[in-house]
Amino acid sequence: VAKIGRLSTKDTVLLLCDMQEKFRPNIFQFTNIVSNAARLLQASRVLGIPPILTEQYPKGLGPTVPELGAEDLKAHAKTSFTMMIEEVQKELEALGNPKRAILCGIEAHACIACTTFDLLEKGVEVHIVADAVSSRSQTDRLFALSRLKQSGAYLTTTEGVLLQLVQDAKHPNFKEIQKLLAHPSPDTGLLAFFSNM
Repeated sequence: VAKIGRLSTKDTVLLLCDMQEKFRPNIFQFTNIVSNAARLLQASRVLGIPPILTEQYPKGLGPTVPELGAEDLKAHAKTSFTMMIEEVQKELEALGNPKRAILCGIEAHACIACTTFDLLEKGVEVHIVADAVSSRSQTDRLFALSRLKQSGAYLTTTEGVLLQLVQDAKHPNFKEIQKLLAHPSPDTGLLAFFSNM
């Protein structure tokens, strides 16, 4: 059966990458990226999808921004450009090595890219939430998304993820997820990506 990238609440993990205070003034569309990631985190709690959070060199780059709503999560500190550090791998093992990862955060061409490559090499299906991922430069962001798609990652959107996870208006948690869809996702500058594909 061909891999089609269908999302499911089972065997899935949400990876939240390095959305930290010092990045705030420099990352393209930072506020909207974090807002979309926060909706994904809220949905993961409603749907029982475990979230994992990392911070890149927090001593220098500061803590995770409060608007993500991740205060209750243990932040795994790292210096490598992949989320797949030993502590994260142990957490994934404890979860039974999920087959799918929903990935959001920053930066697209650095930590998101390296994490994606590591996950794909392990046979994990990677769903990159394009409107919840960014870089300092829109050029780096768009080329990273294109490159990661070439490597076999699936590109999706916040709303796409939420609707694929519930799949039916009769889903017992649909009303809670519907509240997260009340306002359309803000434009994060991805239309240029499609006009140049």
